Amino acid sequence: MFPGAPAGIAVDPFDGEWVGAYLLAGRDDQECLRFGAPLTRRELRRAVAARATDLRAAGLRAGGTVALRMPPGIWYAQSLLAAWTVGAQVALLDHRLTQHEVDRALERVAPQLVVSMSDGAPVVAPYPGRPARTSHALLQLSSGSTGPSKVIGRTAASLVSEVERYRLIDGVPEPGERIVLLASTVHVLGLVGGLLYALHTGVTLVVPSFLSTDAVLDAVASGPEPATVLGVPFHIEFLAAADRDRHLPQLKRMTVGGELVRPTVREAFAARWPIPLGNMYGMTEAGVIATDLFGQHRPALTPAPGMTLRAEGGELLLATDASPYVGLSDPTRWVDGWLYTRDAGDADPETGLVTIRGRLDSQVSVGGLKVDLTEVEQALATLPGVVEVVVAWDGAVEAFVVHEAGPDGLPALKEALAGRLAGYKRPRRLTLVPRLPRTATGKLVRSVPALRAATAPAGQDKPTA
Repeated sequence: MFPGAPAGIAVDPFDGEWVGAYLLAGRDDQECLRFGAPLTRRELRRAVAARATDLRAAGLRAGGTVALRMPPGIWYAQSLLAAWTVGAQVALLDHRLTQHEVDRALERVAPQLVVSMSDGAPVVAPYPGRPARTSHALLQLSSGSTGPSKVIGRTAASLVSEVERYRLIDGVPEPGERIVLLASTVHVLGLVGGLLYALHTGVTLVVPSFLSTDAVLDAVASGPEPATVLGVPFHIEFLAAADRDRHLPQLKRMTVGGELVRPTVREAFAARWPIPLGNMYGMTEAGVIATDLFGQHRPALTPAPGMTLRAEGGELLLATDASPYVGLSDPTRWVDGWLYTRDAGDADPETGLVTIRGRLDSQVSVGGLKVDLTEVEQALATLPGVVEVVVAWDGAVEAFVVHEAGPDGLPALKEALAGRLAGYKRPRRLTLVPRLPRTATGKLVRSVPALRAATAPAGQDKPTA
């Protein structure tokens, strides 16, 4: 039985009844989704049933497999729920991936069908895959910001458990309110914290027509109900850049997950909006893990209900019942009921609060002295003219910086940094670039080869120091 389910309904990954009983239950005339036009629960249930009929006609059965390569939108939501209604295992592929990346992903998840978009409508195509070999209802690929993506499986029970976990967190949107979703529903924050949570609880999910400051503000202003904006740190800038003459009494909170928020970005947001900027820590492997939705404990967070964390050797470990990885994986990532997060941090034994220090691989040794790349990155990010920055390690500390002055800003940048960091901490190489590459989820790429390949203009040397 899953928490809050009607009597007699169990979470069987290949029994689609849980979708209707848990996600699609509710008042028929209640607006639940707004992807441009509003959609009531009655309309959504009918659309999902029609899509399920189409998938069955294409050969999908309970225990079968399907991959969705679709942009977030109403067709995506309907196709996902329809595939689960059939009882299939669903793999999510970000529509922004290159064809090469898609081909590699399909080889790994081996679906029987692939659903994509063409001319504004879904297209179902066969793929030489196989039925599900695990009991997972969902397969996702990790972001790949620090290395090759991993295949991560979630059971229907774990998805339901995460929705219930959200419901117990103080500060989450309540029934009758709205979530303005900027995070992609292909990835865990937007999928569970946005789409699934909203469907089950009666919160209306609003997705802006496109990502721009005006579009986000218009989405917030599209109704009288209190609205929470949910995204990643990259999205904070949309609200921070809002015209000061624009007043939005509906705006209740912004909550972000993903990488650490740079202090200058947080300060710019606070100067523009007198609302909480909440923080959330989670992983594709487990969903939401810890939160601080009121900004009261920054930089620490409170573990989400039911989540147990401890620190070992400066690394955060999360208690889980089973390994979340599907197929080949590093055997050191999950050991004896503990998931090694590869995130640096500590847990206070008295308060239970946890503090995230960045990726574990951000701790390096320079001449026998410990250097935290996150500290170096934060120091660079606060310097005048710095738009964004990534600090990485490739035998030496190396920084890739977007600067308002372009290459002309290098001398002033070096001088300012000398007053902020000890010599052994300062980057051996500073590379000024016009932009920094990001993953499909908006995270900054931290692989040095990828950074160099993406930021080096063809036939032109980079300015370095």
